[in-house]
Amino acid sequence: MEHIMQCVSVHGIELEYEIQGSGDPVLLIHGAHIADALRPLGGQDALDPFALIHYHRCGFAGSSRLSGITTEDHSRHAVALLDALGFHRTHVVGHSYGAAIALELAAAHPQRVASLALLEPAVMAGQASKEFTDVMRPVITRYRAGDPGGAVDDFFALLGGPGWRERIERTVPGGVDQAKKDAATFFEVELPAVMKWSFGPSRAAAIDCRVLSILGTQSGPLFAEGRKLLHVWFPRCEDADIIGASHLLQMEAPAGVAQAVAGLLRRSFGR
Repeated sequence: MEHIMQCVSVHGIELEYEIQGSGDPVLLIHGAHIADALRPLGGQDALDPFALIHYHRCGFAGSSRLSGITTEDHSRHAVALLDALGFHRTHVVGHSYGAAIALELAAAHPQRVASLALLEPAVMAGQASKEFTDVMRPVITRYRAGDPGGAVDDFFALLGGPGWRERIERTVPGGVDQAKKDAATFFEVELPAVMKWSFGPSRAAAIDCRVLSILGTQSGPLFAEGRKLLHVWFPRCEDADIIGASHLLQMEAPAGVAQAVAGLLRRSFGR
């Protein structure tokens, strides 16, 4: 199915977006590489009662491309998008680096966020983070050697394991090709941004909504460590495990992820 995105100008940039459905608004913040990685959630019955706001962050697909964009910048862009669309308070779902942006958004504007569903946030701390940095070095080296497509392949193989391409293309056709077109955003803008981003208990204390950690059971130690941090920051953090899923969880098991998110949304509004 082809999706026709609309465009809005915020803070001097253009962001592509689409609203799917009606009801309480839910902002979907995609991670690095695949601009439509959260779109499979839109076809799930569990989320039919909600208005899903899909958008392409700065640097992805048809949205503006700028250098030096920080996590804080992405948070400001998201708030400006919500303002332009007339949504004051929304649920927020973020995946990977998008989940880091969701945390930044909720800490900076707690009154704007009704609930947070965090799919394996890219929180770089602890021993697992150091190990991940080590295994990423050859991927970065390949990119810098002039092979961005190969570097993207290596990155997904690292996070998704064997058969990653087929699992992505099954739910996001063309997603891998788009990721390769947007490779510079990840390697030159977002990797430095996530390494510089600082978040801890004092920032987390500003967040007063329900928080849900969604984790694929095959995602590895980096994201399991991230869940532990979420429980330190948010003692009442809820958990949902997606059995057999990797870091590509919302593309591998969209129904399971949608059900977990929908449960959080209903609990947040007492449904």
